[in-house]
Amino acid sequence: MRKNKTTHFMTGILTLIFVGTFLVIMGRFIYIQAVGVIDNVSLEEWAKEKRTSSYTLHAERGKIFDSNNMTLAYDRPTFRIYAILDEAYTGDSDELKHVKDPEKTASSLAPFLDMDEEEIYGRLEDGIEEGKFQVEFGEAGKELSQQTKDEIGELEIPGIKFKKEAIRYYPNGLFASHILGFAQKKDGKITGLAGIEKEMNDVLGGKDGHISYQRDKYNKKLLDPNEVIQKPENGDDIYLTIDQKIQTLLEDVMSQVRKEYKPKRITAVVMNPKTGEIIAMGNRPSYNPNNPSNVKNWYNDVISNPFEPGSTVKMFTWAAAIEEGVYNGEETFKSGKYKVNDRITPIADHNGGNGWGKITYDEGFARSSNVAAAKLAWEKVGPETFLEYLRGFDFDEETNIDLPNEVSGQLLYNWPLEKITTAFGQGSTVTPIQQLKAATAIANDGKMLQPYVIKKIVDPDTEKVLKEKSPNVVGQPISKETSDQVMDLLESVVSSENGTGKMYHLDDYTVAGKTGTAQIPDPDKPGYLTGVGNNTFSFLGMAPKDDPRLMMYVSVTQPDLETDDGYAPGSTPVSFIFKNVMENSLHYLDVNPDKDSNEPVDRIKVPELIGENANEAKKLLKKKGLKPTIIGTGKKVIDASAAKGDQLLQNDRVLLLTDKPTMPKIIGWSQRDVLQLADLADLKLEVMGSGYVVKQSIKKDKPLKKKDYLGIELKPPAKKDKKKSKKNNSDENNEQNETDETEE
Repeated sequence: MRKNKTTHFMTGILTLIFVGTFLVIMGRFIYIQAVGVIDNVSLEEWAKEKRTSSYTLHAERGKIFDSNNMTLAYDRPTFRIYAILDEAYTGDSDELKHVKDPEKTASSLAPFLDMDEEEIYGRLEDGIEEGKFQVEFGEAGKELSQQTKDEIGELEIPGIKFKKEAIRYYPNGLFASHILGFAQKKDGKITGLAGIEKEMNDVLGGKDGHISYQRDKYNKKLLDPNEVIQKPENGDDIYLTIDQKIQTLLEDVMSQVRKEYKPKRITAVVMNPKTGEIIAMGNRPSYNPNNPSNVKNWYNDVISNPFEPGSTVKMFTWAAAIEEGVYNGEETFKSGKYKVNDRITPIADHNGGNGWGKITYDEGFARSSNVAAAKLAWEKVGPETFLEYLRGFDFDEETNIDLPNEVSGQLLYNWPLEKITTAFGQGSTVTPIQQLKAATAIANDGKMLQPYVIKKIVDPDTEKVLKEKSPNVVGQPISKETSDQVMDLLESVVSSENGTGKMYHLDDYTVAGKTGTAQIPDPDKPGYLTGVGNNTFSFLGMAPKDDPRLMMYVSVTQPDLETDDGYAPGSTPVSFIFKNVMENSLHYLDVNPDKDSNEPVDRIKVPELIGENANEAKKLLKKKGLKPTIIGTGKKVIDASAAKGDQLLQNDRVLLLTDKPTMPKIIGWSQRDVLQLADLADLKLEVMGSGYVVKQSIKKDKPLKKKDYLGIELKPPAKKDKKKSKKNNSDENNEQNETDETEE
C-alpha cells in the first residue's frame, strides 16, 4: 500500500510538471503567434530577410580618353568561375546542372585555369564531401577574359557557372602610366590609387545602386519577388590632352634608349606652348597599370622630382637681363673663370675653366658659358632683381597641374654663391614641369601658361560637357620683344657653329632650345658625383622657331655612354629622343616645314584607297615604297590606316581592311602598328610588355568580328651592334665632341 501511495504521488507530481510545461510552451506559441516577435526581433522581417537577396549594383566607372577620343582606360568585363555541387539543384530536370563527374570536370578546366588538374579535383571532391552547394577556385578562377569564358562555355561542362565582374583595364599597357595611374578593387569597389585615376576618383567613380528580391533556397527569384531596384549613377568620362599617337611614339623611343644606354632615369614631356596642353609625358622606369607589381618608380618625375637642372635655366637668366635693359649681346667678357671676391669660390666654364678667350655674351649663350650667366645675374641684373624674375617665372611654387603629388623645387638664395650658381642651374632645384611652364613665356610672346592634362569632363549618358578647360595665362614675366630676342638666342644654340645643341637640329624644322648637363649630388659625401655619364643630360627645345607648335623637354640621368671605341657624348641619348619625337610629331600634326632640308626626305602621298580592289591597292602602295598589309579575304577595301592625301615615309605600314576581315600574322609588328589594326578592326586590345610582338592570341586567318579580344605579348628587339651604331652616327658625334661632351 505504501509503495502504491508513493507511486501515485510521484505520478501526480510529474503530471503537474508536464501540464505546466505544456501550458508555458503553448502560451509562448500563442504569444508569438499573436505579436510575431521573439527577443524584439520581428519574425515577419526575419523571414523576409532570410528569403531576400540583396546586391550592390556597381556604377560603371567613367572612361578615360585621349584628345582624339581613343580609349585609354575603361571597366573591362571579366568573369569569376564557380561550380555547383548540390545535386538537388538539378532536381527533376533532364539537363544536368551540377558537377557529377569531378575528375572529368577537373580535366576539362585545367587547360584554362592556372591550376593543376589535381588541385581542381581536390576542391571539387572536398566541396562534395562537406556538403557545399558550390565552390570557387581562388585567384585562378577570377578575372577570366571573355575569350576564356567563351571557350570554357563551348565545352558545356555540367555545373560550371560564371559571374560577371569588372576590372579596370588599360588597353595600351605600358602607356602614360604615370599620368593615368591605375585603379583596383578596394572593399569591392574599383578605386583610383594613382595618377588621374586617383586625382579624379570621385568624378570617375559614380554612385552605386542596389537590387533586392525574394528567392527560394537555390537563390532563384520567386514568381512574385517583391523586387526593389535603385539604379546606379555611372561615373563621368574624362578626356585628356594626351595624343595617343605621339605618346606611343614617345614610349617606344624611351624604351629604345633605356635598352641601349641603361640610364637610371628618363623624363620626357611634349607640350603645346600656345595652350599649356600636355601632348605626351613619360618616365622610365615605368610600370604596366594592368599589373602594377615590382614597381621601381611610383612617382611621376616630371612633377614630383625636383633636381638641379643645369644650363637649361640660362634662358631665363638671359631673359631677365634683356627685360631689364642691361643686356648687350655684342658686349664682350673674358670667359674661363670668374672670381667675384676672395670669399666666394670662383665660377668656371664647363671646359675645365679654360673658356674661349674674350667672347660676346651672345656667343656665351650659344657656348653655354657659366661665367657669362654669373656676370649677368650678379653684375648686370643684380641678385635681388634677378630673384624677382625667378619668382616671376614661378620657380618658387607649384604649377598646379591637374595631377597628384606635385612637388615644387626650392630656390636656394641665401648666400652669395647660391645667388650666382642659381643663374646657371646649380644649387636651386626645379621640376621639369616648372621649367616648361616658365618656357611658355618665351615661346608665347611673354605670356606664361598653366600646364594641364585634363581637357574636359563629359556625362556618358547625356554626352553633356560638364567642365572644359581652356588656356589659362598665369603671368607675363617678360615682354614680347624680350621673348623674340631670347628665341633668337635659343636658335643659335642649335644652328650656330659654336652652339652646344647642334645635335638637336631637325631636317625640316628650325629648332630653338637649350642644352643642360646637371651635376648630381653625391649621396655618400659632400659635393657631386664625378666620372663619365654621372650627370643628368637634358634639352628643352621648341619648333618651328618662329611659331612654336610643340615644346619638348627631355632628360636622361646617368646613361651608360661607353662604346667599343670610347665614349658617346651625353647628348646622344637625349637627342635621339628629341629628334625622333619632335620631327615625327610635327609632321603628324601637319605642321608645314619652315626650312629646306639639307638631306631631303621623300614623302609618299597616299592615293584613294576606300572602295578600291584590295590587291590592286596593295600593288600600288608597294610600288610607291610603302608596306601594305591586307586585312581579310575580301576583294574590296572598306577602310585603311591612312587616308587619301596623307604623306608617309618610305616603308611605313599601311593596313587595308576588306569586307571579310581575318587576322593577319602580326609577329614582329610594333605596338603602333597593332594599335592601328585594333582601331581599324574595332578589336579590344590587351598589351603585355614593350617592344615588338612575339605572341598573338588570335590565330592567323581566323575571321575577325567587332569587339573581338586580341592579346599580344611584346619584347624588346635584340640589342644593336655598338660598332654599327657608332659607325652610323660617327660624323654627327665627332661634330659634337668639342661642345656637348664637356658642357659643365
